[in-house]
Amino acid sequence: MKPAPTLSTAFLHPAGQSLPEPLLALRKQRGTALVDMPLPTRKTENWKYSSKYLKLTDDMAISLPAEGKTGSSLAVPGYKVAFLNGVMMPEACEYPDLDGISIKSFGDLSDDEASDLADRLDSTLDNKAVQMARLNSARFEDGLLIRLKPDAVLDQPLFIVHEVTAEASGSAFPRIFVDAGRHSQITLVEEYISSGSAQVMVNTVTEFNVAEGANITSVRLNMEGENVQHIGSTGVLQQRSSRFESHTVGFGGPLRRHDLQVRLEGEGAECKLNGVVVTQGKQHYDNHTTIEHVAAHCNSEETYRNIAADQSHAVFNGRIHIHQDAQKSNADMNNKNLLLSNGAEIDTKPELEIYADDVKCAHGATIGQLDEISLFYLVSRGIGRREANVLLTMAFINELVEQIPIEAVRETVQGRLNHFFEQAFQEA
Repeated sequence: MKPAPTLSTAFLHPAGQSLPEPLLALRKQRGTALVDMPLPTRKTENWKYSSKYLKLTDDMAISLPAEGKTGSSLAVPGYKVAFLNGVMMPEACEYPDLDGISIKSFGDLSDDEASDLADRLDSTLDNKAVQMARLNSARFEDGLLIRLKPDAVLDQPLFIVHEVTAEASGSAFPRIFVDAGRHSQITLVEEYISSGSAQVMVNTVTEFNVAEGANITSVRLNMEGENVQHIGSTGVLQQRSSRFESHTVGFGGPLRRHDLQVRLEGEGAECKLNGVVVTQGKQHYDNHTTIEHVAAHCNSEETYRNIAADQSHAVFNGRIHIHQDAQKSNADMNNKNLLLSNGAEIDTKPELEIYADDVKCAHGATIGQLDEISLFYLVSRGIGRREANVLLTMAFINELVEQIPIEAVRETVQGRLNHFFEQAFQEA
């Protein structure tokens, strides 16, 4: 029997040494634990649809240099933090000193702050289920720590631009940790973009620690180029009466993967997860979500929609786990999928695992194509067939796009989606 492939040792040698000693020690410890780590294969259940797209060559293990300028497709009001190839660029950041709110790069932390952070990194993630997040923990060269004191409110959204410059093969490992105190509020927008055409990998981890009554809105835009493999993980730990709202928009690539794990640990906690994915050509995108209802009286609402064109491939795997003590839980998961060609493929796997007897839970999934009757109706009213296709396809996901709470972000996303559909239906 052929042995399972393991992570190359080339990936276990991080370049950056400008971190405080507690974080360097953590990174070294995590790297030692990854020696001979098996890479996911088709037999790895949560990677069975995506393992064949994962290409980790030794030249990708090289850290991309943090040199140059950053850009963004978002022209929006708000505060801004910029990362280039996984390293924070202070000269491109725009945020004031705010009462009760601290925004610092990992490299600027004191030893005490870094020691406290080292004890908490990875605390929101099940690293057995999110294998590739462990690689980020062994390789991050910088990161962003956002701390909100009790009752602190960020008055404008915070935009975090992650850019990779793919002039040569390599990798980047951005990291974010958000510690939201009691009854604090923040809206965070993560935008992932790229320049250059070399084959690169981006491995990201974002963690949210949401205290009692805190309210967090997270927007995640994956808009990198065709040459970028992107493997992202987001972990959320919620306490009593807290709220977490997530809006993710993803455009396909050679491999795009996002694991989102939410753990409702305090009574009355709520989460809402919306996701939109579009793929074309031979692109691939895989969304894996997990919601753990640990405490009673918690609510979760999850809606994901995928659109696949040409010979592309999209995956949705959503799991809701109702623990034994999570009585009076209310959970709803819905996944709708649209195939724009006979060669496209979408795999959907909604899962409910319930160990409490007084709950309201529902899940559903559908896969279909554009309705010919609706197309005929629009064409008969004088609308061109291509435009009719674009209108109907946009309508399929616009309900979720419209829920993004920042107008400028909505407009940017809608513009990118319209361009995508015009390409997808160029022969219609």
